[in-house]
Amino acid sequence: MEVEQKPLTPAPAAPPQVVPGFVKTVDTFFYDNRIVRDFGLATVFWGVAGMLIGVIIAFQLARPEVNMGTPYTTFGRVRPLHTNAVIFAFVGNGIFMGVYYSLQRLCKTRMYSDVLSKVHFWGWQLVILSALISLPLGFTTSKEYAELEWPIDILITVIWVVFGWNMFGTIAKRRERHLYVAIWFYIATLLTVAVLHIVNSMEVPVSFLKSYSAYAGVQDALVQWWYGHNAVAFFLTTPYLGLMYYFLPKAANRPVYSYRLSIIHFWSLIFIYIWAGPHHLLYTALPDWAQSLGVVFSIMLIAPSWGGMINGLLTLRGAWDKVREEPVLKFMVVAITAYGMATFEGPMLSLKNMNAIAHFTDWIVAHVHVGALGWNGFLTFAVLYWLWPRLYKTELYSKKLANTHFWLGTLGILFYALPMYWAGFTQGLMWKQFTNEGLLQYPNFLETVLQIVPMYYLRGIGGVLYLSGALLMVFNLVKTAQSGQLLPNEKAQAAPLTPLYLTNNAADQHTDGYWHRWIERRPAQMAIWATVAIAIGGAIEMIPTFLVKSNVPTIASVKPYTALELEGRDIYIREGCSNCHTQMVRPFRSETERYGEYSKAGEFVYDRPFLWGSKRTGPDLHRVGQKYPHSWHYNHMMDPTSMSPGSIMPPYPWLFEDDIDYSHTADKIRVLRKFDTPYPAGFEDVAVADARKQADGIARELKKEEIEVKSDKEIVALIAYLQRLGTDIKVNPQQAAASAQSNAAEISH
Repeated sequence: MEVEQKPLTPAPAAPPQVVPGFVKTVDTFFYDNRIVRDFGLATVFWGVAGMLIGVIIAFQLARPEVNMGTPYTTFGRVRPLHTNAVIFAFVGNGIFMGVYYSLQRLCKTRMYSDVLSKVHFWGWQLVILSALISLPLGFTTSKEYAELEWPIDILITVIWVVFGWNMFGTIAKRRERHLYVAIWFYIATLLTVAVLHIVNSMEVPVSFLKSYSAYAGVQDALVQWWYGHNAVAFFLTTPYLGLMYYFLPKAANRPVYSYRLSIIHFWSLIFIYIWAGPHHLLYTALPDWAQSLGVVFSIMLIAPSWGGMINGLLTLRGAWDKVREEPVLKFMVVAITAYGMATFEGPMLSLKNMNAIAHFTDWIVAHVHVGALGWNGFLTFAVLYWLWPRLYKTELYSKKLANTHFWLGTLGILFYALPMYWAGFTQGLMWKQFTNEGLLQYPNFLETVLQIVPMYYLRGIGGVLYLSGALLMVFNLVKTAQSGQLLPNEKAQAAPLTPLYLTNNAADQHTDGYWHRWIERRPAQMAIWATVAIAIGGAIEMIPTFLVKSNVPTIASVKPYTALELEGRDIYIREGCSNCHTQMVRPFRSETERYGEYSKAGEFVYDRPFLWGSKRTGPDLHRVGQKYPHSWHYNHMMDPTSMSPGSIMPPYPWLFEDDIDYSHTADKIRVLRKFDTPYPAGFEDVAVADARKQADGIARELKKEEIEVKSDKEIVALIAYLQRLGTDIKVNPQQAAASAQSNAAEISH
């Protein structure tokens, strides 16, 4: 049964008066349930797979041997596989499942094209499969939530256009004039994700699975976190708000609490959200004005976010007695509550005084997973439990199992989030603690790591509980499907949409008496204004950063990477080292004492992509260059515990076995020169020879320290890169010596 929206006034609108001679018929058509079922199956499959990978990487941080000793299963390579599997495979398929079901019924029509629906489904699974293969092989851009290389980016673009074509085609042939609020969120999602993906994926290919970002350093960081934050906003939030506005009233059999609030919620959210990305870069080399803009709009986000949460929870007025019995409503209540918690905590973390403690710690990991596990996960489970009996025309196999799933999932979230909050508080405070004598209390970074290892075990247990609940759901849905039969084409009837020129009802021709009806009945205009709303913030933040040179002051001593250092940097990227190590020393006394001189914007002008990172499982590396002899790095990569007893970093033996791949070195130089990197003319012709010469020098230095290594091994290139980091600016010699002394035995993972 369709749940009707509450009227805005007690008096119902007058029915349209059709002109004489026009007979309004009733159309019979069929909803496509098969595509909904297919996306539902993909949601369940990839959800379990993504959660299983998450459990593995959780225990990898507690037990290094869980990395399994291969290059394809290390935390650095598998962690982005987990995030992509959960975000784009589990949540992505969940979005499409909900959209394909609700859009047909809100528009009272079948999807525009069955062919486009199938192309969309199989194309999206191909994207996921491409990620599953390429990321463990080390093909990555290293940009969070955008790690996939350029051919896959193109495939994503094509499939997204197919989705948009199908969606707007369906809206165009609708039989319901008014666009319900859920459709607004679907439209904003489609358009904004397209803009985010295209802008952030601007890159120039070097080879089939290697490219360099069109942006460098500070500019790359700004674009990436404009994308990264708004990927959370417009992939993990707005489409799920659309699903909430459709499925919550259905499950509760109650109308949405406030239609007016939904209008305010939608327009304020999509306008404000797009500005908030810079709060991921507080105290970094990003210009202060951009950081301040990010903070201001992040605080403003509380209002529309909580407006949506309140609208959702108050929709359950008069239906709370059902929550005790109905697992679907239980999941929805916790999901909306988790959304409210995450959207309150996010703005609070954007305050500089809180960000100074929380950023780079596990506090952020806890915050993200409250949203991911609670909001996205639980709402997806609720939609699956609500949809499956309707697709198969039967009853849910077991409400008892669904309730057990709910409690396992809730315990899983608590066991995950609470230890990570504790770990985050511990890290943030230990990093900043000084003795009465003014010295760092914990100068060895490894001391802070060892304190939180028990929390990593508890986090892993939470993941097991959450995964166990998901497996119960799989069993429940399978048994539900077996007890019924899929109705692939569901019969429906509705009157065709009466063209406005065939009615003489003035109110219907215009706005039914409400000004906002004008845009709510015109998808093209809504799409245009939504795009304008989301474009303003990004343009105001990015254009000055790109065009005003004072935002990124140049430093004369900063030079491009040598050919060998460039190859070493690409190995560093391939191994996912930036998932655990930052390259951004913030201007805090605790960090300058620990690492050295704080990072400057001009130091990163040749960094494509930027590698500032977002989490310190190991120490910052921006000033590691020349602090330790080559032998330290050699032994550390061979066996981290030999240099840092108790380290949780896995060994990398393949770096000592695999040869440096110089086959694309000249191409890399050519591409970077297109970005005005000042390599001398013809350098690409001698780049390999130059790299071999530098590698020979490193091998000779290692030999002096009684380490025999061939100069063509990957470890040599990686050492060259690490020894270069942070050495381009002149630092006070006394400060450098003091910092080096306090850093003894610190570089650990």
